[in-house]
Amino acid sequence: MLSTLYLVGVISLRRRGHSWWIWRTIGFLVLGIGSYLFVDLGFFGVYSQDLRWAFTTRIALLLFVVPMLMAIGRPVSLALTVLREKPRRRLRKFLGSRLIRLISNAIFAPLLSLALFMLFITPVSALIRQSTTAQHAISTAIPLIGLLMFLPLVSNQSRRSGLFISAEFMIAFVELMLDAIPGVVLSISDTVQDGLVSRPIGAPSWFGSALNDQHFSGNLLWMIAELGDVPILVLLFIRWMRHDRKDQKTTDVLSDEQYDALVAEHLKRR
Repeated sequence: MLSTLYLVGVISLRRRGHSWWIWRTIGFLVLGIGSYLFVDLGFFGVYSQDLRWAFTTRIALLLFVVPMLMAIGRPVSLALTVLREKPRRRLRKFLGSRLIRLISNAIFAPLLSLALFMLFITPVSALIRQSTTAQHAISTAIPLIGLLMFLPLVSNQSRRSGLFISAEFMIAFVELMLDAIPGVVLSISDTVQDGLVSRPIGAPSWFGSALNDQHFSGNLLWMIAELGDVPILVLLFIRWMRHDRKDQKTTDVLSDEQYDALVAEHLKRR
């Protein structure tokens, strides 16, 4: 569905005489949609109910890696370029809504991912893993949450103050440590955290014990969560540099008298 909409957008854009970089289309279809199909229909999707490490790795990849690869194609920018005036206005309004601003900032997103990963060290994880309905819901809900977190950040549609961007950048560093908590607990615990110690019926020998499964799950979760934070830090750093450059240009166009008057007015208000 997403690939069809994206291709329709690219074709419509070219018919209007506008260009769209081919590497963006390839990135979205091959890396973005391709990674989704690989994760959800491949090994991790097939064994998600039976293996903890396949289950946790699948969710981590769908939340971090797949949305980041989809973002290479700049689907939001494409939509804003292709859509007519009224739908474009609605999309901009949606991107500027409180919900999107909440989900896409680096204060809420770390807490959301941490809360999601903390479920892996509770019995709730076993209930979700054994539920066919929950497994199907994961295929849609988790990538959607990841897209809502990443796309506004990449498209640079949200407007932040310099102080807020600096706070996001610092909190993102703290998240590097917070995201490690669930993975570390799963890796070092000698107790099966989800309480499901029995092996799946007819499981092959390479499945291993429940505890080994949990330890391997924790190692992979820790690695993916930490690596997934690196692109966010890069994007926040780029956003901060752009904001700083914009403020510098605004200040440079002022004369000395205007700048002194602006500072005096600011001090007067304080």
